[in-house]
Amino acid sequence: MKISEQASGSESTVQIPLFPLHTVLFPGGPLPLRIFERRYVDMVRRCMREQSCFGVVLINTGNEVGPVSSTADVGTTARIIDFYQLPDGLLGITCRGERRFRVVRRWQQPDGLNLAEVTWLAPEPPVDLPVQYAHLGQLLRQVLPRLGELYQGLARRFDDASWIGYRLAELLPLSLPDKQYCLEMEDPIARLDRLAPLIGEREEDD
Repeated sequence: MKISEQASGSESTVQIPLFPLHTVLFPGGPLPLRIFERRYVDMVRRCMREQSCFGVVLINTGNEVGPVSSTADVGTTARIIDFYQLPDGLLGITCRGERRFRVVRRWQQPDGLNLAEVTWLAPEPPVDLPVQYAHLGQLLRQVLPRLGELYQGLARRFDDASWIGYRLAELLPLSLPDKQYCLEMEDPIARLDRLAPLIGEREEDD
């Protein structure tokens, strides 16, 4: 299913397939998925054939398998960058987060696939990492090489406050609502202000 554009009042919208999950995907971040439901197998095939993305949104209530009652309004598009057969014979894919969006309207196809009309949220402009947070960039320089293959091909921008904040938010053991809050924040420095004290607390605990 190609992303289709349409007009909605004064604001343009696009239609994308949704993959609701109990996880928060951040722009630039990796996401491995195990695909087994027919609706998602078909979605992945279409995305690969058309080189298009799907949207990942956090489940508020409901399960990943079967119907979903409620999701967050803000999510991130995922682009498939690799696929493979898992040991159990199922399809595995690795995705990378790209653009944030806001859901305007959501509905289901007869096969159960969730679709949404969304508007794009403005990308955060590059912001130099403040001197007082230079240690966060150094921390990620040390940690990312230890995280294995999933992070090996990740573009690294250790001087970008937005990139640093997204990586910390996805790696720190935050609650899902806290991760979602970090995704929805518009100010990369404010995001670091929120996350930096948590790094200090964990270092003290260690």
